[in-house]
Amino acid sequence: MFLVRLIYASQVTSQITPDDIEALLKNARQHNAKQGVTGLLCFSQDCFLQCLEGSRSAVNAVYHRIVKDPRHNSIVLLDYKEIVQREFSEWSMGYIPNTAVMKQTVLQYAGTDVFDPFKMSGESAQAFLLDVKTQNHFQSKQCASKVA
Repeated sequence: MFLVRLIYASQVTSQITPDDIEALLKNARQHNAKQGVTGLLCFSQDCFLQCLEGSRSAVNAVYHRIVKDPRHNSIVLLDYKEIVQREFSEWSMGYIPNTAVMKQTVLQYAGTDVFDPFKMSGESAQAFLLDVKTQNHFQSKQCASKVA
């Protein structure tokens, strides 16, 4: 078995509340842990940016469920490749909320400080997620769930 990394962006189809995000994360963390999928989700008021890592079959299955999920619209596959090791192995689904710290980081990887993953390349989206992952602000918030 070899590993793959998939990064996609999507628009939110309707208003999502904090409770909706919590329910989405809880479900993803439970399912992903069973499937051996790890990753990171970044959300703003109207966009998702997500990285999924794991076996090809497991990542593809998760992505196909996302494509069929009515909460997502205009899904764009930013990157898909075989990888040697996971970069988000500690989380069945880490979560990055839209914060002022994130805006500073967005500016490093995009042409503006407004979070718009559709304006990022796959490479810049991956670098953005890795950068936010390593920031003390993200780690101290304990926003992520450890893989079981």
